[in-house]
Amino acid sequence: FLFFILCYIIVLERCNMRLKDVLSGIEYEVINGNIDLDINDICYDSRMVSDGSLFVCLVGANSDGHDYIDMAIEKGASVIVLSKDIELDSDVAVIKVSDTRRTLSRLSINYYGNPGSELTMIGITGTKGKTTTASMIKNILEEDGKSTGIIGTLGVSFDDKHYDTVNTTPESLELQKYLREMVNDGVRYVVMEVSSQALKVGRVDGMMFDYGIFTNLTQDHIGENEHADMDEYVYCKSLLFSQCRRGIFNVDDIHYDDMIRNSTCDIYTYGKKNNANLIIDKIKLLRKEHFIGIELVTLGNVNDTFVVNTPGLFSAYNASSSIMVTYLIGCSISSIKNALAKVAVKGRVEIVPVSDKYSVIIDYAHNGVSMESILTTMRDYKPNRIVSLFGAGGNRSRDRRYDMGEVSGKYSDLTIITEDNSRFESVFDIMNDIETGIKKTNGKYIKIADRSDAIKYALDNAMEGDIILLLGKGHETYKDKDGVKTHYDEREVIKELIKK
Repeated sequence: FLFFILCYIIVLERCNMRLKDVLSGIEYEVINGNIDLDINDICYDSRMVSDGSLFVCLVGANSDGHDYIDMAIEKGASVIVLSKDIELDSDVAVIKVSDTRRTLSRLSINYYGNPGSELTMIGITGTKGKTTTASMIKNILEEDGKSTGIIGTLGVSFDDKHYDTVNTTPESLELQKYLREMVNDGVRYVVMEVSSQALKVGRVDGMMFDYGIFTNLTQDHIGENEHADMDEYVYCKSLLFSQCRRGIFNVDDIHYDDMIRNSTCDIYTYGKKNNANLIIDKIKLLRKEHFIGIELVTLGNVNDTFVVNTPGLFSAYNASSSIMVTYLIGCSISSIKNALAKVAVKGRVEIVPVSDKYSVIIDYAHNGVSMESILTTMRDYKPNRIVSLFGAGGNRSRDRRYDMGEVSGKYSDLTIITEDNSRFESVFDIMNDIETGIKKTNGKYIKIADRSDAIKYALDNAMEGDIILLLGKGHETYKDKDGVKTHYDEREVIKELIKK
């Protein structure tokens, strides 16, 4: 019974559309058949194909959709979109394009009626700060009475709906479907994290953003199946600003000139420099019971003082970009103030109330750069001790583990080395790699393989005035070990430990 209901819902979500209309604005060659026919779905996974589907052959790092054409045809595909020269013994329509992934984005926009054009779209790119900035903007817009959706690392959320996603920026087909659902539900503003990988492969091709935001750029995502080098990484980030009407840039970042070099948007800036449109004038650190944040004074387009419920210098930059974009949109200053004073982002410098004598913070920092950022930030608050608890991901670069160990040894008073998502590697081998890094310093450390036991040790041995940092898991609610994912939420672990 439930199966038939599900099928009925799926059918309702689909719509019939002429193939020639779905191909509008796309360069293509008709290899077989004709384009004067209806399609009722677009798929890039052959397992999802049904009668009347258009199947797009995506070429990925681990699989090639061209290898599944026969399966798609057997399941009822009436149109195949490909980029390779393949002879087919079938009467299905065959459309050849130069790049199937970029074409998928444009096909999806057409199929779902370009929902982004009915929304105020805000795209955010940068190495750090995307998730926090997106949450700040969403909170301000909602405080100002504007119905807002968000798409990014934490998934897709709008109204009372939430969808988990695999990528920071979803594949274009799912992205356009989410946007159409938002429009239908009455959402009018969307804040979206736009990753460099999404810009590189074309998941947002054909989209136009009303506002684009650049947070900062440091070396990351360089390697196999990511970016070939730093130059490519920088270039891909900059692509957003040829797809937006107004660009809001961190003028203090060393890559500011790279970001605006090929931009086609109106330029607005924020930062400490006196020529910024929004000047970061003064930052005051604030710490009290269950609150670690800042007081921020801005000049220029907005002359005011804001209390921000996230700590450190980087929070001043995240908040400033949020103030700038929402000011341009037309939000009231009171809405901006109210939202920033209570903003909280899951897994991003997230304070967990445990004791009025010490602070416990959960953060997603999972490499040397992000760890150094949060550790130096916490040091500015002059805690009694900084206790860092973290592991490292398995089947990933060992150099990252060495860096994390060295950074923690340098900036923490005590490091608790434990597990993270070990995947198919030995937890103990990963911990030993972290230990190799920490031994380059004089930092004190202890190794506790089970993460829950490690958290218990941290809480049992906390001293007044300590800041305890649980790093690496952040927003994640699972543990990936030996290829099996099981539920694991540090908040629940802490709650259970306090209860006991």
